[in-house]
Amino acid sequence: MKNLRLKPDIHKQQAIVKVTFAYDLELIDLIKKQKGARWSQTLKTWYFVKRDFQLKRFYESLKGQVFVDYSQLKKASSITPTSSKTSKASQTEMQLPEGYKEQLILKRYSQNTVKTYSSCFLKFKEYFGGKDINSLSNADIKSFLLHLIQEKRVSPSTQNQYINAIKFYYEKVLKQARMSFAMERPNKAKKLPEVLTEHEVLMILKNTTNIKHKTVLSLLYSSGLRVGELIGLRIQDVVWDKNYLFIRGGKGKKDRITLLSEQMALLLKKYLQRHKPNYWMIENPERKQYSSSSVRAILKNSSKKAALNKRVIPHMLRHSFATHLLEKGTDLRYIQE
Repeated sequence: MKNLRLKPDIHKQQAIVKVTFAYDLELIDLIKKQKGARWSQTLKTWYFVKRDFQLKRFYESLKGQVFVDYSQLKKASSITPTSSKTSKASQTEMQLPEGYKEQLILKRYSQNTVKTYSSCFLKFKEYFGGKDINSLSNADIKSFLLHLIQEKRVSPSTQNQYINAIKFYYEKVLKQARMSFAMERPNKAKKLPEVLTEHEVLMILKNTTNIKHKTVLSLLYSSGLRVGELIGLRIQDVVWDKNYLFIRGGKGKKDRITLLSEQMALLLKKYLQRHKPNYWMIENPERKQYSSSSVRAILKNSSKKAALNKRVIPHMLRHSFATHLLEKGTDLRYIQE
């Protein structure tokens, strides 16, 4: 029997009941049918406003299908404002140096980059305790980077993220000379991208029965999209008569076009007729932009059903798209373009 847990929390300054469970499409459909069920993009969970929530009705509607653990609802003291992700985000913002996040936003960095730089710089700041970070020397910063490599054992790419976050503060926020904090960057490992076979991709898609989820995975593969490009795709970005997608603000904030196969166009039209999104091609239940975590969860679930004995991530579908085109004789320069 499937399991879910009800937990008290605070969201948008009101008491709520969160519904937590392992990702399961059948459970999601059951929750959607409940009166008053809402999806929170901030909390990444389904919830009910507590004052309107009727536990007995909820329990009875799922009886025999789902085991409902509501023990934590009895502990009213566990409902605290600090438990919300919004509050944690506010605390993080308060700990950042003045002007750091504002400058990232003014420079038009992506939301993911703002989050990554902020997290890295906070850990850098915490490493030195109460020491004034504006008076640190090259030796101090070098000691932090050695700490990351020798003790935290971070990857070269993570090390680069820390370097970028640190340099951004001294060079863009404090406006110090570009070379005043010279830092050695790690040599980038030259690894071949992981790809799936055509059979593995087919098995993933065959095991994705939900038309919205199938559309998500099919777009990633058949058009070679990055996750950010997929969730940023608008209905108006489809050029039906010329069979291509217009990608706005891709990596490096560059616009580009990519192909839309006839088979993908048919699936896309079927999906649009059924779900009727308002603005974004793929929308969440609240008609807002889809999240990258939801995309990853869909792929993880379908890969598990397809019994693939490997870790599959969305970017592998993009690599597979390019590899399979190359194997079929498509010109490399055309693929790159």
